[in-house]
Amino acid sequence: MTSHPARFISSFDGARIAWAVSGKGPPVVLLPSWLTHLDHQRRSVAWRPWIEALEARYRLIRYDPRGCGLSDRSLENLSFEAWVRDLEALVAALGLDRFSLIGTCQGGAVAIAYAGRNPARVERLVLYGTYARGRERRGDPPTDPEKARVMLEMLRLGWADPDHAFMRAFATQFQPGGGIEHLQSWCALQRHATSAENAVALTRAMFDIDVSAEAARIGCPTLVAHPARDAVAPVTEGRLLARLIPGAQYLELDSNNHFLRPDEPAWAGFLGTLTAFLPAAPEGALAGLSPREREVLAQVARGLANPAIAAGLGLSEKTVRNHVSAILQKLGCASRAQAVARARDAGLGGAG
Repeated sequence: MTSHPARFISSFDGARIAWAVSGKGPPVVLLPSWLTHLDHQRRSVAWRPWIEALEARYRLIRYDPRGCGLSDRSLENLSFEAWVRDLEALVAALGLDRFSLIGTCQGGAVAIAYAGRNPARVERLVLYGTYARGRERRGDPPTDPEKARVMLEMLRLGWADPDHAFMRAFATQFQPGGGIEHLQSWCALQRHATSAENAVALTRAMFDIDVSAEAARIGCPTLVAHPARDAVAPVTEGRLLARLIPGAQYLELDSNNHFLRPDEPAWAGFLGTLTAFLPAAPEGALAGLSPREREVLAQVARGLANPAIAAGLGLSEKTVRNHVSAILQKLGCASRAQAVARARDAGLGGAG
C-alpha cells in the first residue's frame, strides 16, 4: 500500500492542520468528517474505497479537521466556523485556484459554506450523505434536549469500545450490512480519530449547523447523492439540499449504508455518476510516460496480463513488470486498477 506522508499548514489561529496528496489529474479536495485520521484512512472500511477510486483519476487532497487525526487536538475552538476557516487556510497554502470539492457527513456542510462564500473557486461540488441543518435545526420543535444529553453521555462512555452496546449501535448506523470486521474497523477508526471528549464537543457543534443560506447562494454545478435509508443523515435532508442549491443534480442511492460498501450495486452506480460529473483528466496527464510505457499501459487497460503483454510486444515478462512499476510510480497510482482507470479516462486502451 503506497504511503503518502502527511504535511502540515498553519491555520488562521495557528492550529496545525495535517494534509496529504496522492494521484494526478484535476484537483479534488475530499473534506473530512470528524471520523478521520490520514494515516489510518486507507485501512478503514469506510474511507478506503473512496480514496482508491478518487486518487486513480484526480489529484486527491485530504486533511484531518482540527481536533482529529494528526491535526492539533488540544484546541478550545472546535466550532463550525473554525472548520470553514481551516479549509480556507488549506486552499490558500496550497495555492489552489479552481478545484472540485467533495463533502461527506458534516464535511458536506463545510463544503456548502465554503462554496457559498467563494463561488469563483469551486469548479464542481459533490455532497454525499450530508445536510444543511444539524439535528437541533431540523423541524419544530427541535430535538428533545434530554435525548441529546443521553446520546452525548453514551458517546463519552462508549467511545472506541467494541464491547459497549452504544458502539455496536453506532457502527450499525453507519454500515448496517457489515459484520464483525466492520465493527472492529469502526472502533479502530474512532480510536485513531479523536478522544471521547473531543467527540462530544464536535457532536455538539454538528447539532447546531445551519448552512441553508449558503446553500442557496451556490453557483457551481452540484451533485447531491444520498442513501435512501441513511440512518445517520436522513434522506429528507439530502432532498432538501437538492431543492436549496440552484440547478443541483440529485442522485438517491438504493442503500441503507451511510457509507456505501464497495460490494453493493449502489456504489458502482454512484462512482459512475461521480466520475462523469467531475472534470475529466486530460490526455496530457499521461505525458510523462515514454512511448513504450504508453504501449504497455494501453495493453494493461485492455485487461491483458503481463505474459500476454510480453508476447504481444516482444518483451520479456521481467521487462513488462519493470515498465508497469515505472508507470504506477509516474502516474502516482497505488495499484494496477488505478492505472487502468487513469488510462481509460485519457482515452488509452479499451476493447481490443
